[in-house]
Amino acid sequence: MDAATQSLPTLADFLAEPIAKRALLACVMIGFSNGFVSAFVVLRKSALKVGTLSHALLPGIALAVLMAGLTQWSLLGGAVFAALIVGLGSVFLSRTSRLDQDTAMGILYTTAFAGGYIILQRLSVRQKLDEWLFGSIVGMADSDLWIAFGISVVAVLTLTALQRPLLIYLFEPNIAASLGVPVRLLNYATFAVVILVLVSSLQAVGCILSVGLMVAPAATVYLLTDNARTLFWGGGIIGAIGSVTAFFLSYPLGWSVSATIILVLGAFFVLAYVFSPRYGLIRWGRRGDKVVAPGAAGGNG
Repeated sequence: MDAATQSLPTLADFLAEPIAKRALLACVMIGFSNGFVSAFVVLRKSALKVGTLSHALLPGIALAVLMAGLTQWSLLGGAVFAALIVGLGSVFLSRTSRLDQDTAMGILYTTAFAGGYIILQRLSVRQKLDEWLFGSIVGMADSDLWIAFGISVVAVLTLTALQRPLLIYLFEPNIAASLGVPVRLLNYATFAVVILVLVSSLQAVGCILSVGLMVAPAATVYLLTDNARTLFWGGGIIGAIGSVTAFFLSYPLGWSVSATIILVLGAFFVLAYVFSPRYGLIRWGRRGDKVVAPGAAGGNG
């Protein structure tokens, strides 16, 4: 064991390798874009739907490999196609039956996930299957990095441009409609952004863990501020810092980078939950005999 440990390159030597530089750059880009988009997810209260969509990526990947082979663009197209089918299919089912959208989505994604898993097993791509499920950010190629960069830029610019009407719609949907905000188009645009960002993080953290990367950053900031606009940039910064921190922790510890990213972001959330000046759990000990639940003092100060 000692000989194996000594044979491992140091962190400095590892960082000199192109594969490590790509992984570190991916941590910054994917962490920031997911954290930025997580503000919309938290404000919309749609974390469970995002989790469902992230799991729905697998059957699209399976069909893409079956029909077009194992290429970067076939995987990208298959993942986007699957997310759209499950997302839009759940809307169609809810409008044409007694089921609500959450129930319909639950049925669609579990059925599709099971079918996709069976297809991939029969295709004998076990190693790649693990990467798609749990991520392999160290294995990202230059093409993966360019795709992540393009999606990150599109996502951040789109949500920044739509931020004002989006916030009006999220907090006052009736007022937004009366002001002429194209609510349906806004829904489609933000839905497309969420899907693209989920796909960009597929290689980094996999379809199982991607929901954590798209929820935890803004959820952490949500416990620290009442400013909705701060959630976007704060979530992006938390996502990037958490991902980079996980990268540097995972190598000496021998942990998976993908899993470490989610653990670090989870730790950030716990710290905010306990020590937040306004909404932290620690406020229970500052009220003497009068017990006041965190957040009961009012959100607008």
